[in-house]
Amino acid sequence: MRNPPLSLYIHIPWCVQKCPYCDFNSHAQKGVIPEKEYVAHLLDDLVTDAKSIGNREVTTIFIGGGTPSLFEPDSIAHLLSGVTERVALADDAEITMEANPGTIEAARFDGFVQAGVNRFSVGVQSFQPAHLKVLGRIHDDKQARFALGQAKQSGARSMNIDLMHGLPEQSLHNALQDLNDAIDQQPEHLSWYQLTIEPNTPFYSRPPELPDDDILWDIQNAGHARLQAAGYEQYEISGYSKPGYQCRHNLNYWRFGDYLGIGCGAHGKITDADSGTITRKVKVKHPRGYMTLGREYLDSAQLVESDDVAFEFFMNRFRLVEPCPKADFEAFTGTTLTSAQQTELSKAVEQGLLLESERHWQVTAQGRRYLNSLLSAFV
Repeated sequence: MRNPPLSLYIHIPWCVQKCPYCDFNSHAQKGVIPEKEYVAHLLDDLVTDAKSIGNREVTTIFIGGGTPSLFEPDSIAHLLSGVTERVALADDAEITMEANPGTIEAARFDGFVQAGVNRFSVGVQSFQPAHLKVLGRIHDDKQARFALGQAKQSGARSMNIDLMHGLPEQSLHNALQDLNDAIDQQPEHLSWYQLTIEPNTPFYSRPPELPDDDILWDIQNAGHARLQAAGYEQYEISGYSKPGYQCRHNLNYWRFGDYLGIGCGAHGKITDADSGTITRKVKVKHPRGYMTLGREYLDSAQLVESDDVAFEFFMNRFRLVEPCPKADFEAFTGTTLTSAQQTELSKAVEQGLLLESERHWQVTAQGRRYLNSLLSAFV
């Protein structure tokens, strides 16, 4: 068993308002956000977590939310400089920050780049006013284009656009128009994912009318073809990029890498090759509790049981288009496949869900479509 590459996730929980489809740990802004206080707690949180990684190097940082772009550039600069004082950061580290249109002023992206951010992920979701209204977004299509233009001009290495499809009453034409509008902005990366109704959201208690399965399938096929024609390569179920611009942070997740998670409700996964253990951690979810002096930031921690590790490994690796080296399974899980698991993999090959060579497994397009069925064998 060996330690995999290491990333850092930083959670900023505040939004202007909560979107009806969102099940992330986010909280509507009430009054002035305590930026300085929260950053101080983030860095204290990191000090504690850093004890579990020794001198391991952090290769990527992702500042997510919530809406991190509500913070001032000076706060992000203080945060990132504090991170570099507490952990070893790779010289070429990818540092991504999520930003929402409607929370961005003209010079704000420049300030974030000066603070150390080199990649932006802009939550557009749609360019069509009717769909933005249904999704509860606070921006309009003009603000979306303005924010994307500012991100492109900021000097960051790359930009991602978050775009949703399968929206309430969305047609194939509507979905492709959104995709064309996004491609016109020339982002290096596009996260193009289907709206799903999650528990504990307003959409779950009052479900909107979504396109039927035939329309969803048409949208998926036509959108995939449109993205390929525009020079975007699919490398993950919902991830498309220009060559060389895959999100390195997300790749580390899907390759079963390690990550520290600091901030309200942040999740982390840390491997200890010496003891042969994998630990998952979750931090205190509510900002008030997280910032209460004298209270630990950790909400829960548990070892990943050997019976669960195969499912967790394949759940992540099989999201990717790239082949999965068989050697990674034993190296990153500390276990070997059981005869039952090997039988299930052979069945998946026979069913056309998986390709297998002497050294690799690779999920087929059919396997990605029926990923839940493929993974159920390892539960």
